[in-house]
Amino acid sequence: MTEYDYEALLKKAKANLPEYVASHERFVVPEADLFIEGKSTVFRNFGDLADTLRREPDTIMAYLLRELGTAGNLDGRRAIFKSRLAVDRVADRLKAYVNTYVLCSECNRPDTRLVREGRVLVLECDACGAHRPVHVPRGATTPEGAALEEGKVYEVLIQDLGKKGDGIARVDKYVIFVPGTTKGTVVKIKIDKITGNTAFAHLSTE
Repeated sequence: MTEYDYEALLKKAKANLPEYVASHERFVVPEADLFIEGKSTVFRNFGDLADTLRREPDTIMAYLLRELGTAGNLDGRRAIFKSRLAVDRVADRLKAYVNTYVLCSECNRPDTRLVREGRVLVLECDACGAHRPVHVPRGATTPEGAALEEGKVYEVLIQDLGKKGDGIARVDKYVIFVPGTTKGTVVKIKIDKITGNTAFAHLSTE
């Protein structure tokens, strides 16, 4: 093929290109599908959100309950909040969660993992190799990857009730028993004792 033929074919190919090529983001956070049911708000596609973010539903739920200042619980792949919530308010809190716990601050991709380096929670990016500490407010829910410590205060979601009526919370691999709590509430607790993957705690006023 001659140089002339190559140049002619190149010009022809460029001429056939569309003037505008749409850009599509690989990572799209599902919009919250909410509806009001009585005095509650149902987050219908909460499970899809957790799958997209690749984070544990329990930790996302606990974050939202704390940030929205309401009680609630998980119901299968739905989340139920015990108050009427505006869509834009929930969307704002979800955006904050994604920016803090999911997106890499260097390449802005969601290919990240939460890991624990000593007492510091770090967001590691599998795409570009960057890592940064995650600044969790004092007493906030500890996301997955955390290690509980005796004597420390945590904020948790009471997901179930045990046979003796004690509340049951879960943080990463730990099952935590908290007397005097009710299902669906977010409470501050202080860890009394840890045995294997089981922890015992009491309500904290700190």
